[in-house]
Amino acid sequence: MKNLGEHAIVIGASMGGLLAARALSDFYTTVTVLERDAFPAADIPRKGVPQGRHTHGLLARGSAVLEEFFPGYNNEVVAQSGGLLGDVANDVTWIGRNVTLANGKSDLIGLLASRPVLEGHLRRRLLGLPNVRAIENCVVRGLVTDRARKSVTGVRIRVEGRLEETVNADLVVDASGRGSNSAAWLEALGYQAPINEKVEVGIGYMTRTYRRRPTDLDGKLGMVVAGNAPNWRNGVMLAQENDSWIVSAGGFLGDDAPDNDQGFLAYLATLPTMEIHDVVASAEPLSDFRRYRYDSSLRRRYEKLTCFPGNYLVFGDAICSFNPVYGQGMTVAAQEALTLQQCLRASPNDLARRFFKAAAKVVDIPWDIAVGNDLRHPQVMGARPPMLRFINWYIGRLHLAATRDSTLATAFLKAINLTITPPSLLSPAIAWRVWRGSQRPAVSASLPAIEATRPTM
Repeated sequence: MKNLGEHAIVIGASMGGLLAARALSDFYTTVTVLERDAFPAADIPRKGVPQGRHTHGLLARGSAVLEEFFPGYNNEVVAQSGGLLGDVANDVTWIGRNVTLANGKSDLIGLLASRPVLEGHLRRRLLGLPNVRAIENCVVRGLVTDRARKSVTGVRIRVEGRLEETVNADLVVDASGRGSNSAAWLEALGYQAPINEKVEVGIGYMTRTYRRRPTDLDGKLGMVVAGNAPNWRNGVMLAQENDSWIVSAGGFLGDDAPDNDQGFLAYLATLPTMEIHDVVASAEPLSDFRRYRYDSSLRRRYEKLTCFPGNYLVFGDAICSFNPVYGQGMTVAAQEALTLQQCLRASPNDLARRFFKAAAKVVDIPWDIAVGNDLRHPQVMGARPPMLRFINWYIGRLHLAATRDSTLATAFLKAINLTITPPSLLSPAIAWRVWRGSQRPAVSASLPAIEATRPTM
Protein backbone atom coordinates (compact mmCIF):
# COMPACT_ATOMS: atom_id res chain seq x y z
CA MET A 1 0.00 0.00 0.00
CA LYS A 2 1.12 3.59 -0.61
CA ASN A 3 2.01 5.83 2.33
CA LEU A 4 -0.29 8.86 2.52
CA GLY A 5 1.12 10.44 5.67
CA GLU A 6 3.00 10.01 8.90
CA HIS A 7 0.13 10.02 11.39
CA ALA A 8 -3.62 9.34 11.43
CA ILE A 9 -5.85 9.68 14.49
CA VAL A 10 -9.11 7.84 15.20
CA ILE A 11 -11.37 9.19 17.93
CA GLY A 12 -13.08 6.27 19.68
CA ALA A 13 -12.12 2.62 20.16
CA SER A 14 -15.50 0.98 19.78
CA MET A 15 -16.10 -1.42 16.89
CA GLY A 16 -16.36 1.41 14.35
CA GLY A 17 -13.18 3.11 15.51
CA LEU A 18 -11.22 -0.14 15.53
CA LEU A 19 -12.32 -0.92 11.98
CA ALA A 20 -11.54 2.60 10.78
CA ALA A 21 -8.07 2.29 12.31
CA ARG A 22 -7.53 -1.02 10.52
CA ALA A 23 -8.33 0.60 7.18
CA LEU A 24 -5.98 3.50 7.90
CA SER A 25 -3.13 1.24 9.01
CA ASP A 26 -2.39 0.35 5.39
CA PHE A 27 -1.78 3.98 4.44
CA TYR A 28 -0.22 5.84 7.39
CA THR A 29 3.08 5.29 9.16
CA THR A 30 1.38 5.45 12.57
CA VAL A 31 -2.30 5.23 13.56
CA THR A 32 -3.34 6.37 17.03
CA VAL A 33 -6.70 5.45 18.55
CA LEU A 34 -7.91 7.81 21.29
CA GLU A 35 -10.33 6.26 23.79
CA ARG A 36 -12.15 7.90 26.70
CA ASP A 37 -12.37 4.58 28.61
CA ALA A 38 -9.71 2.32 30.05
CA PHE A 39 -9.69 -1.03 28.28
CA PRO A 40 -10.80 -3.86 30.58
CA ALA A 41 -8.33 -6.63 31.34
CA ALA A 42 -10.94 -9.24 30.43
CA ASP A 43 -13.67 -9.22 27.79
CA ILE A 44 -16.32 -7.60 29.96
CA PRO A 45 -18.71 -4.69 29.32
CA ARG A 46 -17.23 -1.21 29.64
CA LYS A 47 -18.75 2.16 30.46
CA GLY A 48 -18.37 3.65 26.99
CA VAL A 49 -20.49 0.94 25.37
CA PRO A 50 -23.81 1.07 27.27
CA GLN A 51 -25.38 -1.43 24.91
CA GLY A 52 -22.52 -3.88 25.47
CA ARG A 53 -24.51 -5.89 28.02
CA HIS A 54 -27.32 -6.51 25.53
CA THR A 55 -27.91 -8.70 22.52
CA HIS A 56 -25.70 -8.02 19.52
CA GLY A 57 -25.86 -9.48 16.06
CA LEU A 58 -22.89 -9.60 13.73
CA LEU A 59 -24.62 -10.03 10.38
CA ALA A 60 -23.16 -12.43 7.84
CA ARG A 61 -21.75 -9.56 5.79
CA GLY A 62 -20.07 -8.08 8.85
CA SER A 63 -18.55 -11.43 9.76
CA ALA A 64 -17.11 -11.73 6.25
CA VAL A 65 -15.59 -8.23 6.32
CA LEU A 66 -13.99 -8.77 9.72
CA GLU A 67 -12.47 -11.95 8.36
CA GLU A 68 -11.13 -10.02 5.38
CA PHE A 69 -9.46 -7.39 7.56
CA PHE A 70 -8.27 -9.87 10.20
CA PRO A 71 -7.85 -13.35 8.68
CA GLY A 72 -8.74 -16.07 11.17
CA TYR A 73 -10.76 -13.70 13.38
CA ASN A 74 -13.93 -15.79 13.40
CA ASN A 75 -12.22 -19.05 14.29
CA GLU A 76 -10.14 -17.22 16.91
CA VAL A 77 -13.30 -16.02 18.68
CA VAL A 78 -14.63 -19.60 18.60
CA ALA A 79 -11.42 -21.28 19.75
CA GLN A 80 -10.32 -18.79 22.41
CA SER A 81 -13.60 -17.46 23.79
CA GLY A 82 -16.22 -20.08 23.00
CA GLY A 83 -18.06 -18.16 20.30
CA LEU A 84 -20.14 -20.11 17.83
CA LEU A 85 -20.29 -20.14 14.04
CA GLY A 86 -23.61 -21.06 12.49
CA ASP A 87 -25.70 -21.03 9.36
CA VAL A 88 -27.91 -17.96 9.73
CA ALA A 89 -30.68 -19.50 7.62
CA ASN A 90 -30.57 -22.99 9.10
CA ASP A 91 -29.36 -22.76 12.71
CA VAL A 92 -31.59 -19.86 13.77
CA THR A 93 -35.39 -19.68 13.78
CA TRP A 94 -36.72 -16.45 12.26
CA ILE A 95 -40.25 -15.25 12.96
CA GLY A 96 -41.61 -12.19 11.21
CA ARG A 97 -45.13 -10.97 10.43
CA ASN A 98 -46.20 -13.59 13.02
CA VAL A 99 -45.07 -16.51 10.84
CA THR A 100 -42.00 -18.76 10.94
CA LEU A 101 -39.63 -18.75 7.97
CA ALA A 102 -38.56 -22.12 6.63
CA ASN A 103 -35.05 -23.21 7.56
CA GLY A 104 -32.64 -24.30 4.85
CA LYS A 105 -28.89 -24.68 4.39
CA SER A 106 -27.14 -21.60 3.05
CA ASP A 107 -23.77 -19.89 2.75
CA LEU A 108 -24.75 -17.26 5.32
CA ILE A 109 -22.28 -17.85 8.13
CA GLY A 110 -22.76 -15.78 11.27
CA LEU A 111 -20.61 -15.42 14.39
CA LEU A 112 -22.33 -15.60 17.76
CA ALA A 113 -20.55 -14.04 20.74
CA SER A 114 -21.14 -11.25 23.22
CA ARG A 115 -20.26 -7.67 22.30
CA PRO A 116 -17.32 -7.51 24.77
CA VAL A 117 -15.83 -10.66 23.23
CA LEU A 118 -16.26 -9.41 19.65
CA GLU A 119 -14.72 -6.05 20.52
CA GLY A 120 -11.95 -7.47 22.71
CA HIS A 121 -10.66 -9.82 20.01
CA LEU A 122 -10.86 -7.07 17.39
CA ARG A 123 -8.96 -4.62 19.62
CA ARG A 124 -6.20 -7.12 20.37
CA ARG A 125 -5.79 -7.98 16.70
CA LEU A 126 -5.66 -4.30 15.76
CA LEU A 127 -3.18 -3.33 18.48
CA GLY A 128 -1.05 -6.27 17.43
CA LEU A 129 -0.25 -4.39 14.21
CA PRO A 130 3.17 -2.74 14.47
CA ASN A 131 2.01 0.74 13.45
CA VAL A 132 -1.16 1.04 15.57
CA ARG A 133 -1.29 2.31 19.15
CA ALA A 134 -4.02 3.40 21.57
CA ILE A 135 -4.20 6.08 24.25
CA GLU A 136 -6.69 5.23 27.00
CA ASN A 137 -8.46 7.57 29.44
CA CYS A 138 -8.18 10.26 26.77
CA VAL A 139 -10.80 12.97 26.24
CA VAL A 140 -10.71 14.85 22.92
CA ARG A 141 -11.40 18.52 23.64
CA GLY A 142 -11.53 19.82 20.07
CA LEU A 143 -9.94 20.08 16.66
CA VAL A 144 -6.78 21.93 15.68
CA THR A 145 -6.76 23.60 12.26
CA ASP A 146 -4.51 25.65 10.03
CA ARG A 147 -4.82 29.44 10.08
CA ALA A 148 -7.46 29.54 7.36
CA ARG A 149 -9.44 26.76 9.10
CA LYS A 150 -9.56 24.87 5.81
CA SER A 151 -7.79 21.76 7.10
CA VAL A 152 -7.65 19.87 10.37
CA THR A 153 -4.09 19.42 11.58
CA GLY A 154 -4.70 17.52 14.82
CA VAL A 155 -6.70 17.40 18.05
CA ARG A 156 -6.55 18.81 21.56
CA ILE A 157 -6.63 16.05 24.16
CA ARG A 158 -6.60 15.63 27.91
CA VAL A 159 -5.24 12.34 29.21
CA GLU A 160 -6.13 11.49 32.80
CA GLY A 161 -3.48 12.85 35.15
CA ARG A 162 -1.91 15.12 32.52
CA LEU A 163 -2.38 18.64 31.18
CA GLU A 164 -4.14 19.35 27.90
CA GLU A 165 -1.91 18.83 24.88
CA THR A 166 -2.06 18.96 21.10
CA VAL A 167 -1.48 15.91 18.92
CA ASN A 168 -0.75 16.60 15.27
CA ALA A 169 -2.05 14.37 12.48
CA ASP A 170 -2.33 14.18 8.71
CA LEU A 171 -5.87 12.81 9.03
CA VAL A 172 -8.40 12.74 11.89
CA VAL A 173 -11.39 10.37 11.87
CA ASP A 174 -14.24 10.87 14.34
CA ALA A 175 -15.60 7.44 15.24
CA SER A 176 -16.89 8.51 18.66
CA GLY A 177 -20.40 7.21 18.07
CA ARG A 178 -23.88 8.68 18.21
CA GLY A 179 -22.76 11.28 20.76
CA SER A 180 -20.18 12.71 18.36
CA ASN A 181 -19.16 16.36 18.81
CA SER A 182 -18.31 16.82 15.13
CA ALA A 183 -21.34 18.97 14.31
CA ALA A 184 -20.53 21.38 17.16
CA TRP A 185 -16.83 21.42 16.26
CA LEU A 186 -17.66 22.24 12.64
CA GLU A 187 -19.91 25.11 13.65
CA ALA A 188 -17.20 26.47 15.95
CA LEU A 189 -14.88 26.56 12.94
CA GLY A 190 -17.45 28.43 10.83
CA TYR A 191 -18.75 25.43 8.89
CA GLN A 192 -22.37 24.36 8.53
CA ALA A 193 -23.53 21.38 10.59
CA PRO A 194 -25.11 18.48 8.69
CA ILE A 195 -28.85 18.10 8.35
CA ASN A 196 -30.23 15.43 10.68
CA GLU A 197 -32.91 12.88 9.86
CA LYS A 198 -34.58 11.33 12.89
CA VAL A 199 -37.24 8.64 13.31
CA GLU A 200 -38.66 8.37 16.83
CA VAL A 201 -39.12 4.70 17.75
CA GLY A 202 -38.92 4.73 21.54
CA ILE A 203 -37.43 1.25 21.62
CA GLY A 204 -36.82 -0.22 25.05
CA TYR A 205 -35.78 -3.75 25.86
CA MET A 206 -34.89 -5.92 28.81
CA THR A 207 -31.99 -8.36 28.68
CA ARG A 208 -30.84 -11.26 30.80
CA THR A 209 -28.43 -14.14 30.28
CA TYR A 210 -29.24 -17.77 31.12
CA ARG A 211 -27.54 -21.15 31.17
CA ARG A 212 -27.91 -22.87 27.79
CA ARG A 213 -28.76 -26.57 27.60
CA PRO A 214 -28.15 -28.70 24.47
CA THR A 215 -31.85 -29.52 24.15
CA ASP A 216 -33.03 -25.88 24.22
CA LEU A 217 -34.75 -24.77 21.00
CA ASP A 218 -34.22 -28.33 19.71
CA GLY A 219 -30.54 -27.61 19.33
CA LYS A 220 -30.90 -24.38 17.34
CA LEU A 221 -28.46 -21.55 18.05
CA GLY A 222 -31.07 -18.85 18.30
CA MET A 223 -34.49 -17.41 17.65
CA VAL A 224 -35.36 -13.94 16.38
CA VAL A 225 -38.92 -12.60 16.65
CA ALA A 226 -39.58 -9.35 14.79
CA GLY A 227 -42.28 -7.02 16.10
CA ASN A 228 -45.65 -7.08 14.39
CA ALA A 229 -49.28 -6.21 15.06
CA PRO A 230 -51.09 -6.43 17.38
CA ASN A 231 -48.49 -5.65 20.08
CA TRP A 232 -45.31 -4.97 18.04
CA ARG A 233 -43.06 -6.71 20.57
CA ASN A 234 -39.62 -8.04 19.66
CA GLY A 235 -37.82 -11.00 21.16
CA VAL A 236 -34.43 -12.56 20.57
CA MET A 237 -32.52 -15.47 22.07
CA LEU A 238 -28.98 -16.12 20.85
CA ALA A 239 -26.35 -18.63 21.93
CA GLN A 240 -23.23 -17.07 23.42
CA GLU A 241 -19.89 -18.18 24.81
CA ASN A 242 -19.72 -20.25 28.02
CA ASP A 243 -22.87 -22.28 27.26
CA SER A 244 -25.15 -19.29 27.72
CA TRP A 245 -28.16 -17.65 26.14
CA ILE A 246 -28.64 -13.92 25.91
CA VAL A 247 -32.33 -13.03 25.83
CA SER A 248 -33.78 -9.61 25.02
CA ALA A 249 -37.41 -8.56 24.69
CA GLY A 250 -39.01 -5.18 24.23
CA GLY A 251 -41.33 -2.95 22.31
CA PHE A 252 -41.92 0.46 20.75
CA LEU A 253 -42.81 3.80 22.29
CA GLY A 254 -42.50 2.91 25.96
CA ASP A 255 -43.85 -0.64 25.84
CA ASP A 256 -41.04 -1.97 28.06
CA ALA A 257 -40.68 -5.49 29.45
CA PRO A 258 -40.71 -5.80 33.28
CA ASP A 259 -37.48 -6.42 35.20
CA ASN A 260 -38.73 -9.29 37.34
CA ASP A 261 -39.17 -13.02 36.69
CA GLN A 262 -42.94 -13.15 36.62
CA GLY A 263 -43.39 -9.99 34.59
CA PHE A 264 -40.64 -10.90 32.09
CA LEU A 265 -42.14 -14.33 31.51
CA ALA A 266 -45.60 -12.83 31.03
CA TYR A 267 -44.14 -10.41 28.48
CA LEU A 268 -42.40 -13.25 26.61
CA ALA A 269 -45.71 -15.11 26.53
CA THR A 270 -47.18 -12.35 24.35
CA LEU A 271 -44.73 -13.07 21.51
CA PRO A 272 -46.13 -15.10 18.58
CA THR A 273 -44.24 -18.17 19.84
CA MET A 274 -43.87 -19.67 23.31
CA GLU A 275 -40.44 -21.16 22.64
CA ILE A 276 -38.36 -18.36 24.19
CA HIS A 277 -40.75 -18.23 27.14
CA ASP A 278 -40.48 -21.97 27.72
CA VAL A 279 -36.68 -21.97 27.72
CA VAL A 280 -36.48 -18.99 30.08
CA ALA A 281 -39.10 -20.45 32.43
CA SER A 282 -36.81 -23.32 33.41
CA ALA A 283 -33.34 -21.89 32.70
CA GLU A 284 -30.78 -20.86 35.30
CA PRO A 285 -30.27 -17.06 35.29
CA LEU A 286 -26.64 -15.96 34.93
CA SER A 287 -27.16 -12.20 35.29
CA ASP A 288 -29.51 -9.56 36.60
CA PHE A 289 -32.08 -7.91 34.38
CA ARG A 290 -30.65 -5.02 32.35
CA ARG A 291 -32.65 -2.31 30.59
CA TYR A 292 -31.72 -0.40 27.45
CA ARG A 293 -33.60 2.46 25.80
CA TYR A 294 -33.14 3.89 22.34
CA ASP A 295 -35.24 6.90 21.43
CA SER A 296 -34.66 7.43 17.73
CA SER A 297 -32.79 6.34 14.65
CA LEU A 298 -30.52 9.22 13.64
CA ARG A 299 -28.80 9.98 10.35
CA ARG A 300 -26.48 12.94 9.82
CA ARG A 301 -26.28 13.90 6.17
CA TYR A 302 -22.60 14.79 5.83
CA GLU A 303 -22.72 13.89 2.15
CA LYS A 304 -24.96 16.92 1.51
CA LEU A 305 -22.53 19.48 2.92
CA THR A 306 -20.96 21.70 0.27
CA CYS A 307 -18.01 22.74 2.42
CA PHE A 308 -15.99 20.58 4.79
CA PRO A 309 -12.48 20.92 6.26
CA GLY A 310 -9.68 18.89 4.74
CA ASN A 311 -8.01 15.96 6.51
CA TYR A 312 -11.10 15.19 8.58
CA LEU A 313 -13.79 12.48 8.38
CA VAL A 314 -16.76 11.28 10.41
CA PHE A 315 -17.40 7.55 10.62
CA GLY A 316 -19.77 4.81 11.82
CA ASP A 317 -22.49 5.67 14.34
CA ALA A 318 -21.33 9.30 14.24
CA ILE A 319 -22.84 9.33 10.73
CA CYS A 320 -25.83 7.10 11.35
CA SER A 321 -27.18 5.04 14.24
CA PHE A 322 -29.99 2.58 13.58
CA ASN A 323 -32.77 1.04 15.64
CA PRO A 324 -30.65 -1.64 17.37
CA VAL A 325 -33.22 -4.43 17.00
CA TYR A 326 -31.98 -4.92 13.42
CA GLY A 327 -28.38 -5.60 14.50
CA GLN A 328 -26.89 -3.54 11.67
CA GLY A 329 -24.42 -1.20 13.38
CA MET A 330 -21.28 -3.32 13.47
CA THR A 331 -21.78 -4.57 9.92
CA VAL A 332 -22.35 -1.07 8.53
CA ALA A 333 -19.16 0.11 10.27
CA ALA A 334 -17.28 -2.79 8.68
CA GLN A 335 -18.59 -1.85 5.25
CA GLU A 336 -17.66 1.79 5.81
CA ALA A 337 -14.14 0.66 6.69
CA LEU A 338 -13.92 -1.12 3.33
CA THR A 339 -15.22 2.03 1.67
CA LEU A 340 -12.60 4.15 3.44
CA GLN A 341 -9.89 1.75 2.32
CA GLN A 342 -11.09 1.98 -1.28
CA CYS A 343 -11.23 5.79 -1.17
CA LEU A 344 -7.69 6.02 0.21
CA ARG A 345 -6.41 3.54 -2.31
CA ALA A 346 -7.84 5.61 -5.16
CA SER A 347 -6.50 9.01 -4.02
CA PRO A 348 -6.03 11.17 -0.91
CA ASN A 349 -7.46 14.18 -2.75
CA ASP A 350 -10.98 15.43 -1.99
CA LEU A 351 -11.27 12.60 0.51
CA ALA A 352 -14.19 13.85 2.59
CA ARG A 353 -16.51 14.45 -0.36
CA ARG A 354 -15.71 11.08 -1.91
CA PHE A 355 -15.94 9.14 1.36
CA PHE A 356 -19.21 10.71 2.54
CA LYS A 357 -20.79 10.11 -0.87
CA ALA A 358 -19.71 6.45 -0.87
CA ALA A 359 -20.60 5.96 2.81
CA ALA A 360 -24.09 7.33 2.14
CA LYS A 361 -24.64 4.51 -0.34
CA VAL A 362 -23.52 2.01 2.30
CA VAL A 363 -25.95 3.51 4.82
CA ASP A 364 -28.90 3.84 2.41
CA ILE A 365 -29.78 0.13 2.37
CA PRO A 366 -29.80 -0.63 6.11
CA TRP A 367 -31.45 2.74 6.82
CA ASP A 368 -34.25 1.93 4.37
CA ILE A 369 -34.62 -1.56 5.84
CA ALA A 370 -34.85 -0.32 9.43
CA VAL A 371 -36.89 2.83 8.91
CA GLY A 372 -39.15 1.25 6.32
CA ASN A 373 -40.02 -1.60 8.65
CA ASP A 374 -40.42 0.68 11.69
CA LEU A 375 -42.92 2.77 9.75
CA ARG A 376 -45.23 -0.23 9.59
CA HIS A 377 -46.02 0.62 13.22
CA PRO A 378 -48.97 3.03 13.02
CA GLN A 379 -47.68 5.26 15.84
CA VAL A 380 -44.17 5.77 14.44
CA MET A 381 -44.12 9.16 12.75
CA GLY A 382 -42.79 9.51 9.21
CA ALA A 383 -43.67 9.73 5.55
CA ARG A 384 -45.12 6.60 3.97
CA PRO A 385 -44.98 7.08 0.21
CA PRO A 386 -46.75 4.60 -2.09
CA MET A 387 -43.54 2.71 -2.90
CA LEU A 388 -42.81 2.10 0.79
CA ARG A 389 -46.36 0.86 1.36
CA PHE A 390 -45.99 -1.47 -1.63
CA ILE A 391 -42.63 -2.83 -0.42
CA ASN A 392 -44.01 -3.52 3.05
CA TRP A 393 -47.03 -5.26 1.52
CA TYR A 394 -44.76 -7.31 -0.76
CA ILE A 395 -42.44 -8.36 2.07
CA GLY A 396 -45.52 -9.50 3.98
CA ARG A 397 -46.49 -11.72 1.03
CA LEU A 398 -42.90 -12.98 0.85
CA HIS A 399 -43.08 -14.00 4.51
CA LEU A 400 -46.24 -15.98 3.89
CA ALA A 401 -44.64 -17.83 1.00
CA ALA A 402 -41.35 -18.32 2.85
CA THR A 403 -42.98 -20.37 5.59
CA ARG A 404 -42.73 -23.35 3.20
CA ASP A 405 -40.04 -22.13 0.77
CA SER A 406 -36.52 -22.09 2.23
CA THR A 407 -35.17 -20.53 -0.97
CA LEU A 408 -37.36 -17.49 -0.41
CA ALA A 409 -36.51 -17.42 3.29
CA THR A 410 -32.78 -17.49 2.52
CA ALA A 411 -33.14 -14.73 -0.08
CA PHE A 412 -34.87 -12.53 2.50
CA LEU A 413 -32.20 -13.30 5.11
CA LYS A 414 -29.46 -12.47 2.62
CA ALA A 415 -31.05 -9.06 2.12
CA ILE A 416 -31.29 -8.25 5.83
CA ASN A 417 -27.77 -9.63 6.35
CA LEU A 418 -26.62 -7.12 3.71
CA THR A 419 -25.10 -9.73 1.38
CA ILE A 420 -27.54 -8.89 -1.45
CA THR A 421 -29.48 -5.72 -2.19
CA PRO A 422 -33.19 -5.59 -1.27
CA PRO A 423 -34.28 -4.81 -4.88
CA SER A 424 -33.09 -8.31 -5.80
CA LEU A 425 -36.11 -9.61 -3.88
CA LEU A 426 -38.23 -8.11 -6.67
CA SER A 427 -36.54 -10.13 -9.41
CA PRO A 428 -38.93 -12.14 -11.62
CA ALA A 429 -37.75 -15.48 -10.20
CA ILE A 430 -38.31 -14.38 -6.60
CA ALA A 431 -41.57 -12.57 -7.36
CA TRP A 432 -42.95 -15.72 -9.01
CA ARG A 433 -42.15 -17.79 -5.92
CA VAL A 434 -43.76 -15.12 -3.73
CA TRP A 435 -46.95 -15.10 -5.81
CA ARG A 436 -47.16 -18.88 -5.98
CA GLY A 437 -46.33 -19.51 -2.35
CA SER A 438 -48.53 -16.81 -0.85
CA GLN A 439 -51.65 -18.37 -2.34
CA ARG A 440 -51.47 -21.12 0.30
CA PRO A 441 -52.09 -20.74 4.04
CA ALA A 442 -48.94 -19.79 5.97
CA VAL A 443 -47.36 -21.89 8.67
CA SER A 444 -48.17 -19.96 11.85
CA ALA A 445 -45.53 -19.33 14.48
CA SER A 446 -47.50 -21.01 17.25
CA LEU A 447 -50.44 -23.30 17.84
CA PRO A 448 -53.94 -21.85 18.36
CA ALA A 449 -54.24 -23.84 21.61
CA ILE A 450 -51.21 -22.01 22.99
CA GLU A 451 -52.54 -18.66 21.79
CA ALA A 452 -55.74 -19.20 23.71
CA THR A 453 -53.93 -19.77 27.01
CA ARG A 454 -51.73 -16.66 26.92
CA PRO A 455 -52.16 -13.91 29.48
CA THR A 456 -53.46 -10.57 28.29
CA MET A 457 -51.21 -7.57 29.03
